[in-house]
Amino acid sequence: MATLSIQHPIDLRSDTVTKPSQPMREAIAAAQVGDDQYGEDPTVRRLEEDVAARFGFGDAMFVPTGIMANHIGIRLQVGPGEELICDADAHIVAHENGGLAAHAGIQTRTLPSVRGLLDPAGLAAMIRVGDRYTVGTRALEVENTHNRGGGAVYPIETLREIRALADSFGLGLHLDGARIWNAHAATGVPLREYGAIAHTMAVCMSKGLGAPAGSLVLLPPGRSEQARSLRRRLGGSMRQAGILAAGAQYALDHNLERLSQDHENAARIAAALRSAGASVRDPETNIVLVDADDAPAVAKECFAKGVRISAFGPKLLRIVTHLDVSAQDCDTAADVVSSVLMQSPERG
Repeated sequence: MATLSIQHPIDLRSDTVTKPSQPMREAIAAAQVGDDQYGEDPTVRRLEEDVAARFGFGDAMFVPTGIMANHIGIRLQVGPGEELICDADAHIVAHENGGLAAHAGIQTRTLPSVRGLLDPAGLAAMIRVGDRYTVGTRALEVENTHNRGGGAVYPIETLREIRALADSFGLGLHLDGARIWNAHAATGVPLREYGAIAHTMAVCMSKGLGAPAGSLVLLPPGRSEQARSLRRRLGGSMRQAGILAAGAQYALDHNLERLSQDHENAARIAAALRSAGASVRDPETNIVLVDADDAPAVAKECFAKGVRISAFGPKLLRIVTHLDVSAQDCDTAADVVSSVLMQSPERG
């Protein structure tokens, strides 16, 4: 297979690597700002109100990172020494450095799942009511789309079943919606329908939407002051944060509809790799998972050839499409990854 000429590095490690476009930079430069700690930044308030309305929540709070958004949302529902149930590959347990345990004393209990998507029946069997001798479950957590599941999307009917299950036990439900925008683009399910299944929710502006930073936690009625107190305690209160919020608002206004292009590019890469003999999981959104005998070695060799991908484990590669890579970039990347995979020593 002849490798196409690479004119510039192609970075497919994550959709967080995007750079703000010139129009986004202009929106950032023109942002009206105030002290958000005092609730006086108009650009932040506009973004919070817009995102809350899109998901049908009464309020939202802008925070620096998605991890903080998840942490605050979950802490509004689960206290120290109490239990949260999620899947074994959830971002909150695999990639958030044990923050729930270290900072909040929250116990997580996990169960295996297929592509990170919890089965309501299996979830029901895990719930403990709790008594003076037994830790009781306080809340459930779901992730949509699912990162380690390869961008897998929950069917909305499954999410509704999980919400009904939570309600039947009097439990909270947190939705890690870092890439909920991709789920919406892939399924056409309205954002308000996703919002309706959650008591708290986290959404990220710096992944597929392409903002330089920022996430929001969507809040249940009457919890705004507590959430803002938690944000301050965690060091997340910001001053003239409208500079960041303006980039997030631009991303929401201009980049939501184009996410389907990233999904098409992911499918394009998967098809090219599969035709070259690679073992590829079918992508549902913008994440492609590829089996490899030595994933770190393959990622390192691809990097040397100008294509950046992630070793997502000893034998798994992750490729993520985003707005800064074109269809031609994806073709080139697929060619490079295929050539490296085919030349690996394990293939003889």
